[in-house]
Amino acid sequence: MGNGLSDQTPIFSSLPSFQSFHIVILGLDSAGKTTVLYRLQFNEFVNTVPTKGFNTEKIKVTLGNSKTVTFHFWDVGGQEKLRPLWKSYTRCTDGIVFVVDSVDVERMEEAKTELHKITRISENQGVPVLIIANKQDLRNSLSLSEIEKMLAMSELSSSTPWHLQPTCAIIGDGLKEGLEKLHDMIIKRRKMLRQQKKKR
Repeated sequence: MGNGLSDQTPIFSSLPSFQSFHIVILGLDSAGKTTVLYRLQFNEFVNTVPTKGFNTEKIKVTLGNSKTVTFHFWDVGGQEKLRPLWKSYTRCTDGIVFVVDSVDVERMEEAKTELHKITRISENQGVPVLIIANKQDLRNSLSLSEIEKMLAMSELSSSTPWHLQPTCAIIGDGLKEGLEKLHDMIIKRRKMLRQQKKKR
Protein backbone atom coordinates (compact mmCIF):
# COMPACT_ATOMS: atom_id res chain seq x y z
CA MET A 1 0.00 0.00 0.00
CA GLY A 2 2.75 2.41 0.97
CA ASN A 3 4.61 2.37 -2.33
CA GLY A 4 1.64 2.76 -4.66
CA LEU A 5 3.13 5.99 -6.00
CA SER A 6 6.30 4.38 -7.30
CA ASP A 7 4.28 2.40 -9.85
CA GLN A 8 3.04 5.63 -11.40
CA THR A 9 6.28 7.55 -11.80
CA PRO A 10 7.05 6.35 -15.35
CA ILE A 11 3.75 7.77 -16.61
CA PHE A 12 4.40 11.14 -14.99
CA SER A 13 7.99 11.39 -16.10
CA SER A 14 6.94 10.99 -19.73
CA LEU A 15 4.55 13.94 -19.52
CA PRO A 16 5.95 17.34 -20.53
CA SER A 17 6.67 19.35 -17.41
CA PHE A 18 4.20 22.17 -16.89
CA GLN A 19 5.99 25.44 -17.43
CA SER A 20 5.21 28.96 -16.38
CA PHE A 21 7.45 31.78 -17.52
CA HIS A 22 8.08 34.90 -15.46
CA ILE A 23 8.02 37.90 -17.82
CA VAL A 24 8.44 41.59 -16.97
CA ILE A 25 6.84 44.23 -19.20
CA LEU A 26 8.82 47.48 -19.16
CA GLY A 27 8.96 50.69 -21.19
CA LEU A 28 8.36 54.41 -20.84
CA ASP A 29 5.00 55.66 -19.60
CA SER A 30 2.31 55.78 -22.34
CA ALA A 31 4.12 53.25 -24.55
CA GLY A 32 1.17 50.83 -24.28
CA LYS A 33 2.43 48.24 -21.75
CA THR A 34 -0.89 47.74 -19.96
CA THR A 35 -2.76 47.70 -23.28
CA VAL A 36 -0.45 44.86 -24.35
CA LEU A 37 -1.11 42.98 -21.10
CA TYR A 38 -4.90 43.18 -21.27
CA ARG A 39 -5.05 42.53 -25.00
CA LEU A 40 -3.22 39.26 -24.28
CA GLN A 41 -5.48 38.43 -21.36
CA PHE A 42 -8.94 39.32 -22.69
CA ASN A 43 -8.22 39.38 -26.43
CA GLU A 44 -9.93 42.76 -26.58
CA PHE A 45 -9.00 46.41 -26.12
CA VAL A 46 -9.24 47.59 -22.51
CA ASN A 47 -9.06 51.30 -21.82
CA THR A 48 -6.26 51.73 -19.27
CA VAL A 49 -5.01 54.39 -16.87
CA PRO A 50 -1.31 55.08 -16.10
CA THR A 51 0.09 52.30 -13.92
CA LYS A 52 1.12 53.65 -10.51
CA GLY A 53 2.80 50.43 -9.35
CA PHE A 54 2.38 47.22 -11.30
CA ASN A 55 -0.24 44.91 -12.78
CA THR A 56 0.26 41.17 -12.74
CA GLU A 57 -1.59 38.50 -14.69
CA LYS A 58 -1.10 34.81 -15.43
CA ILE A 59 -2.03 34.28 -19.05
CA LYS A 60 -2.20 31.04 -21.02
CA VAL A 61 -1.11 31.59 -24.61
CA THR A 62 -1.41 29.02 -27.40
CA LEU A 63 1.68 29.25 -29.56
CA GLY A 64 2.13 28.27 -33.21
CA ASN A 65 2.70 24.56 -32.60
CA SER A 66 -0.61 24.58 -30.63
CA LYS A 67 1.35 24.24 -27.41
CA THR A 68 -0.18 26.16 -24.51
CA VAL A 69 2.30 28.11 -22.42
CA THR A 70 1.61 30.05 -19.23
CA PHE A 71 3.24 33.44 -18.94
CA HIS A 72 3.22 35.22 -15.59
CA PHE A 73 3.42 38.86 -16.62
CA TRP A 74 4.48 41.74 -14.41
CA ASP A 75 3.61 45.06 -16.03
CA VAL A 76 5.55 47.76 -14.19
CA GLY A 77 4.78 51.49 -14.35
CA GLY A 78 7.04 53.48 -16.68
CA GLN A 79 7.00 56.92 -15.07
CA GLU A 80 10.47 58.23 -14.31
CA LYS A 81 10.09 57.90 -10.54
CA LEU A 82 9.12 54.22 -10.89
CA ARG A 83 12.00 53.17 -13.15
CA PRO A 84 14.52 52.61 -10.33
CA LEU A 85 12.15 49.82 -9.16
CA TRP A 86 12.42 47.97 -12.47
CA LYS A 87 15.50 46.03 -11.45
CA SER A 88 13.75 44.43 -8.46
CA TYR A 89 11.07 43.06 -10.83
CA THR A 90 13.61 41.69 -13.31
CA ARG A 91 15.37 39.59 -10.67
CA CYS A 92 15.13 35.93 -11.78
CA THR A 93 12.96 36.81 -14.77
CA ASP A 94 12.80 34.50 -17.80
CA GLY A 95 12.31 37.30 -20.26
CA ILE A 96 11.80 41.05 -20.66
CA VAL A 97 9.18 42.63 -22.88
CA PHE A 98 10.18 46.23 -23.62
CA VAL A 99 7.42 48.30 -25.19
CA VAL A 100 8.21 51.37 -27.29
CA ASP A 101 5.83 53.88 -28.82
CA SER A 102 6.68 53.82 -32.55
CA VAL A 103 5.31 57.34 -33.01
CA ASP A 104 7.10 59.04 -30.10
CA VAL A 105 10.32 60.02 -31.89
CA GLU A 106 11.26 62.57 -29.22
CA ARG A 107 11.43 59.98 -26.45
CA MET A 108 13.20 57.24 -28.39
CA GLU A 109 16.55 58.34 -26.91
CA GLU A 110 15.07 58.07 -23.40
CA ALA A 111 13.68 54.61 -24.23
CA LYS A 112 17.12 53.58 -25.52
CA THR A 113 18.79 54.72 -22.27
CA GLU A 114 16.34 52.72 -20.13
CA LEU A 115 16.55 49.62 -22.34
CA HIS A 116 20.36 49.57 -22.22
CA LYS A 117 20.38 50.28 -18.48
CA ILE A 118 18.10 47.34 -17.64
CA THR A 119 19.89 44.84 -19.91
CA ARG A 120 23.30 45.77 -18.45
CA ILE A 121 22.36 44.81 -14.88
CA SER A 122 24.46 41.74 -14.05
CA GLU A 123 21.43 39.55 -13.15
CA ASN A 124 19.88 40.37 -16.53
CA GLN A 125 22.90 39.32 -18.59
CA GLY A 126 21.66 36.91 -21.23
CA VAL A 127 17.95 37.39 -20.41
CA PRO A 128 16.02 37.42 -23.71
CA VAL A 129 14.39 40.73 -24.65
CA LEU A 130 11.34 41.16 -26.86
CA ILE A 131 11.09 44.76 -28.03
CA ILE A 132 7.52 45.56 -28.98
CA ALA A 133 7.32 48.39 -31.51
CA ASN A 134 3.78 49.41 -30.61
CA LYS A 135 1.39 51.66 -32.56
CA GLN A 136 2.68 50.43 -35.93
CA ASP A 137 -0.81 51.00 -37.32
CA LEU A 138 -0.39 54.78 -37.12
CA ARG A 139 0.60 56.60 -40.29
CA ASN A 140 3.58 58.45 -38.81
CA SER A 141 5.07 55.45 -36.98
CA LEU A 142 8.79 54.79 -37.40
CA SER A 143 9.89 51.78 -39.44
CA LEU A 144 11.49 48.80 -37.69
CA SER A 145 14.92 49.64 -39.10
CA GLU A 146 14.62 53.23 -37.79
CA ILE A 147 13.61 51.95 -34.34
CA GLU A 148 16.44 49.40 -34.33
CA LYS A 149 18.90 52.19 -35.12
CA MET A 150 17.46 54.70 -32.64
CA LEU A 151 17.47 52.13 -29.83
CA ALA A 152 21.04 51.15 -30.79
CA MET A 153 20.10 47.47 -30.73
CA SER A 154 23.45 46.53 -32.23
CA GLU A 155 25.13 47.91 -29.09
CA LEU A 156 23.29 45.57 -26.73
CA SER A 157 25.53 42.97 -25.11
CA SER A 158 26.27 40.03 -27.39
CA SER A 159 24.96 37.77 -24.61
CA THR A 160 21.49 39.39 -24.84
CA PRO A 161 19.21 37.68 -27.37
CA TRP A 162 16.57 40.10 -28.69
CA HIS A 163 13.77 40.35 -31.20
CA LEU A 164 12.06 43.49 -32.47
CA GLN A 165 8.36 42.91 -33.20
CA PRO A 166 6.00 45.33 -34.98
CA THR A 167 2.65 45.42 -33.16
CA CYS A 168 -0.60 47.22 -32.65
CA ALA A 169 -1.64 46.41 -29.09
CA ILE A 170 -5.14 47.85 -29.55
CA ILE A 171 -6.07 45.19 -32.11
CA GLY A 172 -3.45 42.66 -31.01
CA ASP A 173 -1.50 42.49 -34.28
CA GLY A 174 1.95 40.95 -33.87
CA LEU A 175 1.70 40.16 -30.14
CA LYS A 176 1.43 36.40 -30.46
CA GLU A 177 4.26 36.27 -33.01
CA GLY A 178 6.40 38.29 -30.62
CA LEU A 179 5.64 35.95 -27.72
CA GLU A 180 6.55 32.94 -29.87
CA LYS A 181 9.96 34.49 -30.54
CA LEU A 182 10.40 35.27 -26.85
CA HIS A 183 9.42 31.72 -25.90
CA ASP A 184 11.94 30.31 -28.40
CA MET A 185 14.70 32.53 -27.00
CA ILE A 186 13.87 31.49 -23.41
CA ILE A 187 13.89 27.76 -24.26
CA LYS A 188 17.19 28.15 -26.14
CA ARG A 189 18.73 29.94 -23.15
CA ARG A 190 17.48 27.29 -20.68
CA LYS A 191 19.06 24.54 -22.80
CA MET A 192 22.32 26.45 -22.93
CA LEU A 193 22.36 27.00 -19.16
CA ARG A 194 21.64 23.29 -18.60
CA GLN A 195 24.56 22.32 -20.85
CA GLN A 196 26.84 24.73 -19.03
CA LYS A 197 25.87 23.14 -15.71
CA LYS A 198 26.66 19.67 -17.05
CA LYS A 199 30.12 20.82 -18.14
CA ARG A 200 31.01 22.10 -14.68
